[in-house]
Amino acid sequence: MNKTTPKNYPRKEKSDIIYGIHSVKEAVEAKREINKILIQKGITKEGFEEIREFLTGNEYVIQYVPIQKLNQLTSGNHQGIVAYVSPIEYQSIESLAEQWLAEEVKPFILALDRITDVRNFGAIARTAECMGVHALLIPSKGSALVTADAVKSSSGALNRIHVCKTDQFKNTLFHLQQLGIRIAAVTEKTKVSIDGANLRGGIVLIVGSEEDGITQDLLNMADLRVAIPMSGTTSSLNVGVAAGIAMFEKSRQERNR
Repeated sequence: MNKTTPKNYPRKEKSDIIYGIHSVKEAVEAKREINKILIQKGITKEGFEEIREFLTGNEYVIQYVPIQKLNQLTSGNHQGIVAYVSPIEYQSIESLAEQWLAEEVKPFILALDRITDVRNFGAIARTAECMGVHALLIPSKGSALVTADAVKSSSGALNRIHVCKTDQFKNTLFHLQQLGIRIAAVTEKTKVSIDGANLRGGIVLIVGSEEDGITQDLLNMADLRVAIPMSGTTSSLNVGVAAGIAMFEKSRQERNR
């Protein structure tokens, strides 16, 4: 048999990246939502100075990576810079919460503490939209952000729910608390069963990373801690499943007022 020659297929560009100094500069000047920016290690002095000029005064997540990483992302002339743009526009949770309270709407907010897996994030967003959550709150760093993959994993729900990100996660939660919105931490570090706690009214449900749960500082500031009762021997639930159970319990209580 004759061996077939492997075909060289063109690289499919990701839909959520832009590259090249001019393109990224235009995105910055247009104030597009940018999740993070990758800059080539060892970029020329001229290129670095040009990039630094238009990034100065803007707060972005910036990573310095080898040129090979940028070459893997695009076959185009990236000029040492690639930016991940968000397919949605992030909202201000402070403005939304104040608007809801003025309209006498009891906010139902889901805060995600360091959920990094895009598929978990997308699945949680899908459930949140189904359960009537008003907004998702995520930290700007150390968390999965809204990407094309996340939107796909959410079956498009991320286009239909408010997503808010903040540079000061704890301070933002404290602000919501000061507005009278209670904070409930979903954690195994309590004996209070979630179905025995009062989740009615304005509330922020916090779920934490699978590796170490909710940050201790956030646990300390929570108005209540609630646990999901389990009968098996497995120590913990997947965070997406735990979030889904917690959101269902909140919506169940609201229906059974």
